[in-house]
Formats: sequence, structure tokens, C-alpha cells
Amino acid sequence: MKPRNYLSTAIKLTCALALAMPVIGHAQAKKKEIKVSHAQQATLDSELHIAAWIFRNYVNDNSDTLSVTVHANNSLGEERAVYEAMQLGAGATCALGGTAILNNFSKRVGVIDLPFLWRDYAHMNSVLDGKVGQELASDLEKTGLKTVAWLTNWGVRNVVTSSKSVRTPEDLAGLKIRTIQSQVYIDALNAMGANATPMAFGEVYTAMQTGVLDGFEHGPAVVLTGKYYEVAKHIALTKHLLGPAVFACSMPQWNSLTDKEKDVITKGARLAADINRSLAPVREQQAFDALREKGMEINEIDTSGFKEKAVAIQDKFAKERGTEDLLKIIRDAQ
Repeated sequence: MKPRNYLSTAIKLTCALALAMPVIGHAQAKKKEIKVSHAQQATLDSELHIAAWIFRNYVNDNSDTLSVTVHANNSLGEERAVYEAMQLGAGATCALGGTAILNNFSKRVGVIDLPFLWRDYAHMNSVLDGKVGQELASDLEKTGLKTVAWLTNWGVRNVVTSSKSVRTPEDLAGLKIRTIQSQVYIDALNAMGANATPMAFGEVYTAMQTGVLDGFEHGPAVVLTGKYYEVAKHIALTKHLLGPAVFACSMPQWNSLTDKEKDVITKGARLAADINRSLAPVREQQAFDALREKGMEINEIDTSGFKEKAVAIQDKFAKERGTEDLLKIIRDAQ
């Protein structure tokens, strides 16, 4: 009888283990997926991808209930469409990107994307860590987007052209220069003398290649990682925009998280932001050095003519969108 009992017990244990294994697998599958979207290349030379990579590693190492996946190169959709889905609780959980596209959701956010506004990285970072950042985060939350951290793009935005070297506003006249689908950016570029041409960023390389565009404006790190040196030969250091970036999450999805999950996401995003900021000036210079080696002509120019034409947009925008108070804080910040 005993051998039969042992056999019976063994069979029961085997069956129990067999049944338990799918349960264990199911429990692992139950982890909440945090999808992080961004528009740049999946390379650690990209300011957005390295931030997403740091965030993913931190959360995956510090949470038993969350699993972060990174979706680079607009694989979940173009930026505006991604944010619109996030407002409804669909698609990406969070997105990393420049703040310009968010002007379409909150009219006041554009104040931090005005031309010739920031003196340097330190000026921008300190302002966004204070009252201005808090108020804009509150505005965005009302639209369904939770601001978790403010970051920076690696490098001031400059005018990049395929064949014509630009040194003055007159040189820009009539040139089709791609910019972000944001009225602030469009107005700034037009004021500088260009024919501002809004276009999804994923279309820019081909448009440059085929001559649909004469150029675009962006920071050096993006020019390098996107291999735009293959279709553009000149960078005019207009230094017209130093663009903040934001780590934002879907409010409907955010509200479904536990306090512990929100805490680990916040800590991961802020760690990514700290590293992103510290790398910015170094990576900007490295990108310029690499672009020179690729054969690009990078021209230091007198920016006063561009600035004179574009800076009036600051006051016009602030009055139209009720951000005079925020603009004053930014200008007065030390």
C-alpha cells in the first residue's frame, strides 16, 4: 500500500507543479506594461532614447508590478497622435518629447518655446523646476497629460540647409525650412525670414533628399543621430530656440496606478531627467565635432538680425495667451 501512496503523492505533486507553472507564468504576464514613446532613433546618442532607457532600467529593477517597454522612432504613431491617444487612456502610457507639440493642447505651454528666450541650460532648468514648471504641469494635467519630469534637448536649435549657406535673414528669405507643427515655432521661423513649413519629423529626411524642403531647424544631436548630414551640408548657428523636453504620462492610465507604482515611475523619470540634463552640454559639443568630421559646414554668425526680428513674438504671444506673468518670471530669473 505504501508504494502506491508514494506514487499517488508523487503524481499529485507533479500535477500540482504542472498546474502551478502556468499560474506563475500568468502572474508574470499580469505585470502592467508601461509603453514609453518617443520620436528619435533607438540609440544612446539620442537625448530622448537614453532618458527612456534609463527610465526603463530603473522601473524594471525597482518594481514587481510594472514592465517598461520603449518604442522609439514614432513606432506608436506621430507625436501629436500619440498624445491625443494618451488623453483618452489609449496607446502609449508615457511619452518623451519636445514641448512644442504640447502647445496644441495647452495654450500657455508655448511660453517656454519662445525664440531667444533662454540664456543657457541652467536658466531653463531652474525656471522649469520652479513656479513656471509647476503651473504649466497643472495646465497640462487638465488636458489629460501628467507631467512627471522636465528634461532638455541636447543643443540649441539652429538652421540646417541642404545646399545654401545661411548667414543673414536675407539668406533665409524664401527657403522652405521645416519646423514643428506649433504656431510658436512657425511664427518664429517666419519672423527670422524663412518660409516655415510644418511637417512630421519622420518625413524630413526624404523631403530634404527630394528637394521638397531646403532645410529644417534642430539641435546637433538630432542632426547626427538621424544622419541628416547625408542630405544637408550647412548649419547656421542661429541659436534661436533652446527647447525643453517633457516626460508626460496619460492621466487616465496614471490614475489606474497604485501610489507605489506612481512613486517608482516618478523617481525613474526624474533620474532620467537629471542624467539627461547633465549630459546636454557635453553631448552638444560632441555632436558638433562629429558633424564636422562628416563634412558639414558649421558657421558662427551674427544672430542680432535674426533676434531683432523674432524677439517681438515673445510679448505678442504672452499677451494673446495670458502668460505675461510667466514670461516676466522667466526674464527675471537669475
